[in-house]
Amino acid sequence: MTDSTDFHFTDYDPYDFANRRHIGPSPSEMADMLKVIGYKSLDGLIDATVPASIRQQMPLAWGAALTEREALDKLRETANKNQVLTSLIGQGYYGTVTPPVIQRNILENPAWYTAYTPYQPEISQGRLEALLNFQTMISDLTGLDVANASLLDEATAAAEAMALCQRQAKTKVTAFFVDKACHPQTIALIETRAAPLGWSIVIGDPMTDLDPVDVFGAIFQYPGTNGEVRDFTGLISRLHQTGAVAAVAADLLALTLLKSPGEMGADIAIGSSQRFGVPVGYGGPHAAYMAVKDAHKRAMPGRLVGVSVDSRGNRAYRLSLQTREQHIRREKATSNICTAQVLLAVMASMYGVFHGPDGLKAIAQQVHKKAVLMAKGLEKLGYIIEPETFFDTITVDVGHMQGLILRAAVAEGVNLRKIGETRIGMSLDERTRPVTLEAVWRAFGGDFKVSDFPVEYRLPSALLRKSDYMTHPIFHMNRAESEMTRYIRRLSDRDLALDRAMIPLGSCTMKLNATAEMLPITWPEFSDIHPFVPQDQALGYKEMIDDLSQKLCQVTGYDAFSMQPNSGAQGEYAGLLTIRNYHIANGNAHRDVCLIPTSAHGTNPASAQMVGMKVVVVKVRENGDIDLEDFHAKAEQYAANLSACMITYPSTHGVFEETVKEICDITHKHGGQVYLDGANMNAMVGLSRPGDIGSDVSHLNLHKTFCIPHGGGGPGMGPIGVKAHLAAYLPGHPQSDGRDGAVSAAPFGSPSILPISWSYCLMMGGEGLTQATKVAILNANYIAARLKGAFDVLYKSEAGRVAHECIIDTRPLNASAGVTVDDVAKRLIDCGFHAPTMSWPVAGTLMIEPTESETKAELDRFCDAMLAIREEARDIEEGRMDKLNNPLKNAPHTVEDLVGEWDRPYSREQACYPPGAFRVDKYWSSVNRVDNVYGDRNLLCTCPPLEDYAEAAE
Repeated sequence: MTDSTDFHFTDYDPYDFANRRHIGPSPSEMADMLKVIGYKSLDGLIDATVPASIRQQMPLAWGAALTEREALDKLRETANKNQVLTSLIGQGYYGTVTPPVIQRNILENPAWYTAYTPYQPEISQGRLEALLNFQTMISDLTGLDVANASLLDEATAAAEAMALCQRQAKTKVTAFFVDKACHPQTIALIETRAAPLGWSIVIGDPMTDLDPVDVFGAIFQYPGTNGEVRDFTGLISRLHQTGAVAAVAADLLALTLLKSPGEMGADIAIGSSQRFGVPVGYGGPHAAYMAVKDAHKRAMPGRLVGVSVDSRGNRAYRLSLQTREQHIRREKATSNICTAQVLLAVMASMYGVFHGPDGLKAIAQQVHKKAVLMAKGLEKLGYIIEPETFFDTITVDVGHMQGLILRAAVAEGVNLRKIGETRIGMSLDERTRPVTLEAVWRAFGGDFKVSDFPVEYRLPSALLRKSDYMTHPIFHMNRAESEMTRYIRRLSDRDLALDRAMIPLGSCTMKLNATAEMLPITWPEFSDIHPFVPQDQALGYKEMIDDLSQKLCQVTGYDAFSMQPNSGAQGEYAGLLTIRNYHIANGNAHRDVCLIPTSAHGTNPASAQMVGMKVVVVKVRENGDIDLEDFHAKAEQYAANLSACMITYPSTHGVFEETVKEICDITHKHGGQVYLDGANMNAMVGLSRPGDIGSDVSHLNLHKTFCIPHGGGGPGMGPIGVKAHLAAYLPGHPQSDGRDGAVSAAPFGSPSILPISWSYCLMMGGEGLTQATKVAILNANYIAARLKGAFDVLYKSEAGRVAHECIIDTRPLNASAGVTVDDVAKRLIDCGFHAPTMSWPVAGTLMIEPTESETKAELDRFCDAMLAIREEARDIEEGRMDKLNNPLKNAPHTVEDLVGEWDRPYSREQACYPPGAFRVDKYWSSVNRVDNVYGDRNLLCTCPPLEDYAEAAE
């Protein structure tokens, strides 16, 4: 028997992964890093970095942090409070089957969900190809020339279409026509967008109520929300005669059987790709789409993937017209779109590749057949079905029996749609089974079997599609799972995501997306809930959203949160709308001036313009701080009409400004409200609260600070927090609380990804969140210290510290060696890194944000790479390397550079294995440097011919 005096229990808990999850450096590594920076303790560094005047007084406290097992048990308990019924509610959301090969290899694969926006095309070729497939599929199905790489949701896409109509119309009228058959949430968002811009909305039956002379554009739903399938060709022709522009909100699956919007003459088509394999998820995230005629392609909002060439002349993909997104036209902007739903668009595109046009058509035919069978059973019971011809949706007038039938359907496990006081709607989908039809018939009082009825079709014969679609060979590949798996793998291998290396993007906060946090999003209790189910079927969602909101209130010092905005830019827009509505309610509708510093995100002035505010620019001092004298002068000058100011904190330059409270006080003194951009909350959580500083409203990027992954450029979430006096003016939603002001299609934006942020908060606890913030600041200051002497850090506090990010100046290299910031970025690819944020907020610089997730070893690998790049520039400066033919100018190097002749004045070894690069498992860019100018001048945004894919199969 062991003597207890000889056996000692370790303090190590093998089931507590907290120190191995979000916080990268170990305690001993932190001590070493602090020595390099010059501090004895982490708290000493924080005290020197974060001004005492803004430090929060009380620590974050909501109980002890949960272990992964405890958190997953808590999530499971919460999920079980949701009831997963079969929902035939429709209204733009449908049951769909996610092919397991797509679920496992894309949705659940960090190679896809941890990637960043493909601004660096050489390390994004896989995502870009998948998005090009998406664009091609959308363009083909809609019959229009060019499609973008996705938008946030169908309703916001409709609002963007209205704005595009207004920009492109050849008429001066200010009214827009909306088909009353549009989905209710779409109408609500159009009304929200139009009001601040002074556009009037006319809602009616387009066949009887539309006068083209009176409007700059119109949008039609196809099929209509209640099932109507109508031909808009004549109406569109009449709109064009008056200079107006026509948009169609179209169901993609229906378009496999029905005449396309392009064949009707439509200028714009929008809609959702949700039913192409993306779960409903209580409303999102889903990838909306927009397609346009060629004449409108350069005015279309959102991202546009195009085909270019690299330095060897090989085909390469990139974001076309990229600068319009990265440098939004500030106060002249007509859209603040700076994101997409890339992960979901990739899923939808792969659904198209997996099924091909024949498979999609077969699914559509099966859906229609089930809708007809449903109608025949109800007709046998004596009900009149509307409309006479339809695709997947029918409506029945049941009179005073509506409530009884709806309850009976729920008892049978089916949700139907309540329309008015006497009608019931139902939309059939890919997941509908014969037992579902029979359950609905029982709810209506019938006892039939599907086999009792013959199969027939009720599509309008005049609108049957005759044109081909999805003819490109990529949609006709061998869809055996082996081939699909390999195709998806080939594409992911061409990308660089967080599963390979640190992505040190300033302002974008590319931190760990922990596996335990990701697991619940595919649980049926979260993924299979329709956004408009009765509230008692979503009690788990309510519990989670309420608790997460309370925790975010504690983090920020605000009193209320809205989860509706489904991107950071949407959060800005929603926050400014809240301020606008507050002023109007208090009789101050004239307050329409917004003060914005020159250093602000480009989306800030764009969002202000979209809510009808006039942007007044405030100067920034040489050290990056807001010029307090200019701010005070502008606030006084516009005091009578001051609505708001927009600031970012810590500043866009990565520093905690000492004057932030004074800026808030000045704004309030002159009658304005303070909007604090929450993009940099990763430097504040647990240390400082926007609501205590003096801010009235902020958005939080849950896809940054709170661990929702970027997904290659979306999904995102941008909920807004407000002080109590603004709470009544937060966005409403017609399907939730019946209030106006909706900014997203679903009441809670993209709620199926909220379990990620909630479980992050649960597993970190208040103390862990605070420690994460401290380590984020530590990591940034460590990089700044290690690069000292090689690169100048542009902006520091008076104590010589940076916040969670730092801006290093590469402009001296251009002056001394002709080495541009682009050259540095591309050389980092050879080292196995994604470049930091380039040329923002200062041209010719790099903004570096390592986040708390990165270990000291990874930080050192990055610093070694940057220091080696500096030495390569020195070789040019001192004449040891040619100024034009050198590793920096020729980067990135590919495997192709290793074969054949080599005539460069440096070795292949130096080219391909610089410091920082792994010898084994090295990341290889699949293309050399991409020619951006060629891509913009030769705009090609659909899939190239099959022979270009031959090399991918070799």
